[in-house]
Order: sequence, then structure tokens, then C-alpha cells
Amino acid sequence: MSKANKILEILKKMFPEIKTELEYRDLYELTVAVILSAQSTDKAVNKATPALFARYSDFFALAEAEYEELRDLIKTIGLAPTKARNLINLSRRLVAEKAGKIVPDPGYLLALPGIGRKTANVILSEGFGIPRIAVDTHVLRVTNRLGLATSKDPTRVEEALCALYPPEEWHKLHLRLIHFGRYHCTTKKPRCETCPLTAFCQYYTNSAPVK
Repeated sequence: MSKANKILEILKKMFPEIKTELEYRDLYELTVAVILSAQSTDKAVNKATPALFARYSDFFALAEAEYEELRDLIKTIGLAPTKARNLINLSRRLVAEKAGKIVPDPGYLLALPGIGRKTANVILSEGFGIPRIAVDTHVLRVTNRLGLATSKDPTRVEEALCALYPPEEWHKLHLRLIHFGRYHCTTKKPRCETCPLTAFCQYYTNSAPVK
């Protein structure tokens, strides 16, 4: 069994049942939540979205939102002013061009305000079941530490992971890597003493004390 597959098997044992921690009920709420999660935490987003979704129930409502009101609803989330503008402009485009619906078109998604490659991949994978690997800061850190990738460029890391694993693994692999990075292989003080992946970890090899 290859190193990549050994790592995957261990991650499956660590996280046998896995799902996103963003709370949403439909494609509209997923899209908004993912856009808000950029440079923020899922926990912060989940605290802000109930009031937002109660006030704006779909892209039609969000397209008519007052900027200041929307900004204030998400003020606890990082980059709130920019995200408020992006959400309104994105909603106006979807209303004008796609009957107020998000669509599974990667090129179109990437052309929308507030949607980059990571966000588009999450929408495609989580929302439409289209195999994609979204590379966030956790995935970037973990894959480099484990030697699954050797780049700080998210696109190159995505390409490396897609080459290592079959498409049917991509969605849950992305989530497992996020959870591993969020709760075990953290930026500072990773839990190396209880980690079952230290045999593959370059970070551990380089930082472990010499016996």
C-alpha cells in the first residue's frame, strides 16, 4: 500500500463519519456560508447566519439588501464590509442571469464576486456532489507536513492530491484533512504525542527531540 493510501486509511479510522461543520439547509445557504467562511471560522459563521437567513431567505432577497444592514448582520465575521458587498453583487447577478439559483458551472462560479477556487470547489463538492478538493489553510498545512504535497500554492496542492487519490475519495478526503488540521495538526502546538500519522510527518521528524 502506498504512503498516500496508508494516510487515507488512518484518516478514515480517525474520522469515520465526516461532514462539514458549516450549518446550512440548501444551496443558497451553503453558498453564503462558504463565502463568509473565508478567513474566518465555521463557528463564527454559524453564529452569524441564523439572523442573516431569517432576514434574507434567498438570493432574490439578498439582491435587494441594504449594504449597511447586511454588513452589520455579519460584523462579527472577518472582512465583513467586503463580504457584504460581494454577497449583494453576487445575488444581483444570479437573479439577473440564473433565475436566482447557484449553478454547477466552475467557470461561472469563479466569475462571481467573492468566489475563488476554494469556495467554488466547496460549492461543487458539497452542494452538487461533483468531485473536487478544496484547499484551505488546514489542508495546505497538513498535506505539506505529511509530504502529500510540497507547495504553498493551493492550486498545486489540489492537483497533487487529485493525482494521488481517486475522485470518489476527494470530498471526504478534503473534510478529513480539514478536521485533522483543525483539531490535531494545528498551526501551533500540534498534538504530535497522540497522532497516529507521525511516521509520515516531516514536521514531527524535524521537530522531535533526539533520543
